[in-house]
Amino acid sequence: MDYKKLPKVELHLHLDCSLSFDVVSQIDPAVSYKDYSASFIAPSKCADLADYLLRANKGVELMQTKEQLRLVTLDLFKQLKDDHVIYAEVRFAPLLHTLKGLTPTEVVESVNSATEEGIKKYGIAVNLILCTLRHYSFQQSMVTVRLVESFKETHVVGFDIAANEAGYPIDNHIEAFKYAHAKNIPCTAHAGEARGAESVWETLLNFYPLRIGHGVRSVEDEKLLTHLKANNIHLEVCPTSNIQTDVFEKIEHHSANKIFEYGVSMSLNTDARTISNVSLADEYTLMEKTFDWKIHHVKKCNMEAIKHSFANDSLKEKIRSKIEAAYQ
Repeated sequence: MDYKKLPKVELHLHLDCSLSFDVVSQIDPAVSYKDYSASFIAPSKCADLADYLLRANKGVELMQTKEQLRLVTLDLFKQLKDDHVIYAEVRFAPLLHTLKGLTPTEVVESVNSATEEGIKKYGIAVNLILCTLRHYSFQQSMVTVRLVESFKETHVVGFDIAANEAGYPIDNHIEAFKYAHAKNIPCTAHAGEARGAESVWETLLNFYPLRIGHGVRSVEDEKLLTHLKANNIHLEVCPTSNIQTDVFEKIEHHSANKIFEYGVSMSLNTDARTISNVSLADEYTLMEKTFDWKIHHVKKCNMEAIKHSFANDSLKEKIRSKIEAAYQ
């Protein structure tokens, strides 16, 4: 199956982990393709999530001015167009991009403005999710969630907590998620990646997200799978990334197929297009080869993705119609 031709929805995609060589060389012509491959793309197997995330630092370094943020955002639109993604939610942590003097507000303004430009140029619907990070302080989390609130009615539609969940307690972030719920801000949260099912429970019981980023280790606890299914919590599954970060030793051991068969709402996502060197079409092909997935599996994931997206109802209906028409 040529999945590249089919329209797709992607919900879990990090902006600072998805810089193509084209945009890197545009921002810093001194970076050779050899340097790019070594520094921006992770090997097929990293030591762990922390090792994998080291590559994100290179992207962040090149995203410190308004123009750099604009170029990287538009570059991702081009990648999405090539992959025939028709709706995406792109996430980033605004505070990472203040190292050269931009304020957090200016960072979000720049990415939001570039998103508007990209929508007009490429005809793809894109919204933005702002991330706090596990190692951030209470104050940093509150700054981030208030940015989501202040950009209401723009392309900013949700709040997330990202980075390495192992070793960082949730205490600093509980108030930020309470604030988000009080302000009716939709939330997702990374969990069940670097830690097991207990981290998903902890995240659900303290942050009350509508979706879980990854969540693939939920299969370690059948009561958790039942809870996810009963409460319609959507899992943003990223197969290739999970193998690289050694959540699973190899793709044959991945839990995606079990999650799907259990009836838990899930979608397939790339996570980090550059670090994992992968497209959404590649992820679909991987599931087909490994678990004998058919077109109905892929359609179901896309329909679940748009259903659980943070898009408005009219946009959801528009995307749903396109998927229905294409996946006959």
